[in-house]
Amino acid sequence: MRSRLWTSTAAAVVVAVASCSAPGVLPAGRPGAGSPATSAPRAALVSTTALPDDSATAAGAQPRLAADPAQLGDDLVADETALRDPATPEAALLTAARRQQAAYRSIGHHPDWDAVIRARIPPSLAEVYERNVDARRQLNALVHVRDTLPAWHIEQPAPAEQLLGFYREAEAASGVGWNYLAAINLIETRLGSITGVSTAGADGPMQFLPATFAAYGDGGDIRSPRDSILAAGRYLAANDFATDPDHAIYRYNHSDHYVAAVKQYAAVLGADPAAFAGYYRWDVYCATVDGDVLLPIGYSADTPIPVGEYLATHPQ
Repeated sequence: MRSRLWTSTAAAVVVAVASCSAPGVLPAGRPGAGSPATSAPRAALVSTTALPDDSATAAGAQPRLAADPAQLGDDLVADETALRDPATPEAALLTAARRQQAAYRSIGHHPDWDAVIRARIPPSLAEVYERNVDARRQLNALVHVRDTLPAWHIEQPAPAEQLLGFYREAEAASGVGWNYLAAINLIETRLGSITGVSTAGADGPMQFLPATFAAYGDGGDIRSPRDSILAAGRYLAANDFATDPDHAIYRYNHSDHYVAAVKQYAAVLGADPAAFAGYYRWDVYCATVDGDVLLPIGYSADTPIPVGEYLATHPQ
């Protein structure tokens, strides 16, 4: 379907899952999974204190996490609970979602914390926790740590209700579950937050090569959330999603790690659609030689930027 996602596989996106977490990521559309990273990114998301207040949501600032794994687990439970409470105000939702994402990224780098944190997770959230951690680690396996930040533009995604409507519309038309389409959209471009063309020419919220989109886009706009989501449904359906979803997802992006990550996020959403509230508010991160770098809404680069140069003027 595509060749490589954003530059070196977007891979983390979220990287197109290979390096920048926009979650998309590998060579899609060609046989063979992408090469695993030769070095693991440093965990740059752990600080000394937990901040439950709105100061954690400052533009361009990474959420602060507890240095103690036990406290990190307790904070994650509080955030997961807040995200599922319809009474939680928007400011608190944003803080909870950003800390939730940062926590899963940090835990993903630290299997040595598993025993401590798992003991803090209540049974009602155990499956959610396990699936999110596994999805993060599957994407980490695709990450290519980079020394430059990508030529992307980060913007606010389409309204959540609108996206959910597009997923449901595509499900009704193609038979592909809305939760799978949402999971792919999350991994590929953080639900459309990332605007940019990959080195192979892949474009739009669902990362299509123009030729593939021409075949499945029904005359639509490759950068339109609705048109690209509907095209993804058609593509997956044409690749036997109904009888072999793993095969169809693999055809979308040729990596078993990618397939596993999509299935984990889709399972979380399928079991509890309210989980979308957290995913929708997640940020875009890049795994770099200087750790995970947050690219906030408003980030704009027409050419790659050396990581050190960016951090010198945008400290995190």
